[in-house]
Amino acid sequence: MGFLTIMTNGQGWRMNLRGTAFAIAFLVGSSVLADDDMSRERQAMVAEIVAMARDFGAGTGRDTVDPRILGVLGRVPRHEFVPLSFRLSAYENRPQPIGHGQTISQPYIVAAMTDLLRVDAGDTVLEIGTGSGYQAAVLAGLGARVFSIEIVEPLAKEAAERLRRLGYATVATKIGDGYDGWPERGPFDAIVVTAAASHVPPPLVRQLKPGGRMVIPVGAAFQTQQLLLVEKRDDGGVTTRQVMPVIFVPLTGIRR
Repeated sequence: MGFLTIMTNGQGWRMNLRGTAFAIAFLVGSSVLADDDMSRERQAMVAEIVAMARDFGAGTGRDTVDPRILGVLGRVPRHEFVPLSFRLSAYENRPQPIGHGQTISQPYIVAAMTDLLRVDAGDTVLEIGTGSGYQAAVLAGLGARVFSIEIVEPLAKEAAERLRRLGYATVATKIGDGYDGWPERGPFDAIVVTAAASHVPPPLVRQLKPGGRMVIPVGAAFQTQQLLLVEKRDDGGVTTRQVMPVIFVPLTGIRR
């Protein structure tokens, strides 16, 4: 559904590129950039993500982002996932409104959450909160088979058509309440929840494979929440770690 802002000492993070904006091109590589006129904007966005990861890596436990993820972010046409009126600012390191009270997440948080999931090619991933489809596209770009649920029907229909048009054939979507997951498609190697829940939904934990990871923001609506990393051990036990304070739009549904 969408990330609002990352919290750092009570303030939104301000970017200082320190000369990295275009030096990052070697990580993305010209051969992986999409064939459109926004490649420079994508390179600058990736540079900001790299710098922000370096500055706030203590929170996530990683001060770098997997180069595979940076490469995908350098390819996915983010401007296709925002309303036309916001396309010129699509690659700014901040969330953008997508209608119906929802947002497309800040690029850094997309990178950080994806990095925490440790997705490999061939993995099966469940996403709760399709939004505009951007996070699903990033996961698909890593070679994952993505199953994404969106409760807001107009957003779900638009995202499904957008993903189809852009060629993301490994993403399946459906309209519904994501609290109960998608059990007939599970279990999943990874689960990502892109809206804040009041607690970790037990059905999602059950649908996580042993050895799997879930990233989910938990806390009160429109207040500072905690991004959690939930890991299921091979013996079925579960560990939970707080990663960073965030503010996400709330998960909607009967049992949010």
